[in-house]
Amino acid sequence: MKRLAQWAMRALTAFDWPLLALVVLMALIGMTIMRSAVEGMDWRFADQLRNYFIAFAFMWLAAMLPPPLLMRLAVPAYAVGIALLLGVAFFGETSKGATRWLDLGFVRIQPSEMMKIAVPLMLAWYFHRKQGAIGFLDFLVVGVLLLVPFGLIAREPDLGTAFLVFAVGFCVIYFGGLSFKLLVPVAVLVVVGLGLLVYYQSDICRPDANWVILHAYQKYRVCTLLDPSSDPLGKGFHTIQSMIAVGSGGIYGKGYMQGTQSHLDFVPERTTDFIFAVFAEEFGLYGGIMLLVLYALIILRGLAITARAPTQFGRLVGGAMSMMFFVYVFVNIGMVTGVLPVVGVPLPFMSYGGTALSTLGIACGMLMSIQRYRPPAD
Repeated sequence: MKRLAQWAMRALTAFDWPLLALVVLMALIGMTIMRSAVEGMDWRFADQLRNYFIAFAFMWLAAMLPPPLLMRLAVPAYAVGIALLLGVAFFGETSKGATRWLDLGFVRIQPSEMMKIAVPLMLAWYFHRKQGAIGFLDFLVVGVLLLVPFGLIAREPDLGTAFLVFAVGFCVIYFGGLSFKLLVPVAVLVVVGLGLLVYYQSDICRPDANWVILHAYQKYRVCTLLDPSSDPLGKGFHTIQSMIAVGSGGIYGKGYMQGTQSHLDFVPERTTDFIFAVFAEEFGLYGGIMLLVLYALIILRGLAITARAPTQFGRLVGGAMSMMFFVYVFVNIGMVTGVLPVVGVPLPFMSYGGTALSTLGIACGMLMSIQRYRPPAD
């Protein structure tokens, strides 16, 4: 009985209550808007509720694992992830033109999702081992460790997930000691590249123009971002309709379950990638701002945990998990509002889907583990 009581106490103390409260609030908002998006409580509503319970279970399990154990799991998790990505490349299942799934016989998985966790763990493990003696060669090594999964995921093709993996991994490299001065030339190249893209839009967006490194549908996504009206009933339909829905919500919104754009089926993928359009139409500008405030509080709580982490590994992983939330929100809302191209990135704790929710749950659990951990005194 005493051992059971100790285990129960440990299970309860594994949670970081401020972070848990924010996540639970986001889950309640997510289920509320999901009910509107599916216009009731059909099987998708029930599935999403089940997905939340699974995500919270993963969060609790991750919170129970101390950072030293996470560090020991970093290399095996990365190696298994790379092996599974290679398995996708050779034996993966193709759906809607992309080969992203691997059938293991007893379960069908999407290995690219696990790399959102495995890559930052691996890079943090490497920097932790090299702390105090990080040189140029070490940055080359971690660059290769990051580019290998990025290339394999982009090849599927799944540029949305590839970008997220790259962004989270890059955050670890930056927090690990990459000089800010080295980012200035990259930022200049990006600005110049975007300027040239806009300037030569009419030439490079011709139907016969070949972008070589991108698939045709990826090219059309970029060209649609530059000018959605060029194909309003085709490639630009998603962007145009989501922007109309967001704009029609106005300041105060049309009211819960009163959104005409979404309920008349004008908003595509309204339960997944474009669920923010449903939310903004029904709750307006004020609702959108409050949602962004909640996301900001989650990110700030993650960064506060990161700042107090007692080890280099904990600080790097905590920073990466916190920035992962930021990248998710930034890319999704930018995509819905027409600022960024459509890349298929879900909105955290809002979009329908179990895999992304489980990944976010594990990320929150790791932050809780870092918050709770105190290294033994020498």
